[in-house]
Amino acid sequence: MRRKLTARWGLGPNMKPATGLAALAPALLLAAAGASAGEVTVAVAANAAEAAEALAADFEQRTGHRVTVTVGSTGKLYAQILHGAPFDVFLAADQERPRLLLERGLAVADSRRTYAIGRLVLWSSDPTLEASAETLRGGSFRWLAIANPDLAPYGAAARATLRELGLWESLRSKIVVGENVGQSFTMAASGNAELGLVALSSVIDPRNGREGSCWEIPEHLHAPIRQDAVLLDRGGENPAAREFHLFLGSYRARRTIESFGFAVVGHPGLEALSGER
Repeated sequence: MRRKLTARWGLGPNMKPATGLAALAPALLLAAAGASAGEVTVAVAANAAEAAEALAADFEQRTGHRVTVTVGSTGKLYAQILHGAPFDVFLAADQERPRLLLERGLAVADSRRTYAIGRLVLWSSDPTLEASAETLRGGSFRWLAIANPDLAPYGAAARATLRELGLWESLRSKIVVGENVGQSFTMAASGNAELGLVALSSVIDPRNGREGSCWEIPEHLHAPIRQDAVLLDRGGENPAAREFHLFLGSYRARRTIESFGFAVVGHPGLEALSGER
């Protein structure tokens, strides 16, 4: 699905507007990189779609550039890029596909960076059903939704978690699989599955919140879900795309990403360049 973004979002929770030079310097930096308005097309993994919308709206407002976001599974977006889809920037749900694009010469050298670290949660839309390891062990539910563990990073993390808990084999008959983490969340949100191992970014929306019961999976139960962004070859020739790629590493953008339930990796060099702290 492709859509032009025009909505304007406010700051996320616990975010404060920048003041003085800290507020002015990033705008000057972006303006200096491209004085005239341009367009950038961003392909984004489904689990980061809402965060990408907020980032794109903020970027549009600050620069005058227009952003088009295409949302899909990382695997499908990767395949579209291989077949020449006109994307400038790719925000994946893993590290593997951006790395492969660099190896294939389809992305700008040294442009890969981790823009977010995903957090896996056990979630139920029913607040009376406790989302916990004890509930999983008890097995008093019909269905547990997870993303495809062979294709989706969150699915692989869900499988690893269940294996670490010693529950993978005993719960396999109760597991329903979505193509991606967005589909597994939809199963749980609709009540078709009482529980889902899904992305925290799906459960927490800083604009309106979610109801239900949630257990954030301890980090030692699965490998980190590092989500990388890369500037594609087409974007390397597009000043607006280069600005958006740079914006992803800014303090302001990282705070927005955090507000949607992700962890972030710092980029102190970019902070020094932009004047943001």
